[in-house]
Amino acid sequence: MRDASRKIPEFSAIDASRILVVAGEARRASRATVRPLCFADSRDRISLDGKRAKPVIQIGGKTMLYVVALRPRFFLRSTAEKRVETILHELWHMAGEFDGTLHRERRHSVLPGQLFKDRFQPLVDRYLPQVPPSILDAMGYNGEVLMRQWLERPAPHFSLHPVKMGKPARRPVFTEAHLFYGPVKMVTLVEDP
Repeated sequence: MRDASRKIPEFSAIDASRILVVAGEARRASRATVRPLCFADSRDRISLDGKRAKPVIQIGGKTMLYVVALRPRFFLRSTAEKRVETILHELWHMAGEFDGTLHRERRHSVLPGQLFKDRFQPLVDRYLPQVPPSILDAMGYNGEVLMRQWLERPAPHFSLHPVKMGKPARRPVFTEAHLFYGPVKMVTLVEDP
């Protein structure tokens, strides 16, 4: 993420230290997902109508703006290049201002199927020849790795209205205490020359 933010003009606003990367559960054919930690209407963690809030996630004293969950398909039977592409894909969904929201025009609902690929693929084609060998080596690792995983996963948002008696309140702040390092197996395919 840091390397891409230095080399790809579209990603120049990205601060990788404000993106939490975790290993996530399987979700159909998804390799990864990005979750914004601010509302699109307010560009803040409190919605414009004041009724909902996003959880605050602080890692190393920094407030995160996005959570990227790498899902099992990222780790299983993939190539190093495909893993780099997956990470670029999630970065491309982030707002150009890097404000904790998603880019309005870079959503699959706005650019379905081939339209999304037509817009995104040139960026991948520009970056892959520039990827340092050390990054490709790391992305092409075959074996067990340790990844952050949630002990308790934050809800996408929660109501700011008073909680009724008997119902548990949503946790508003998450830190390293709510994560653990767990093993994940990477099974890497080698691309044909």
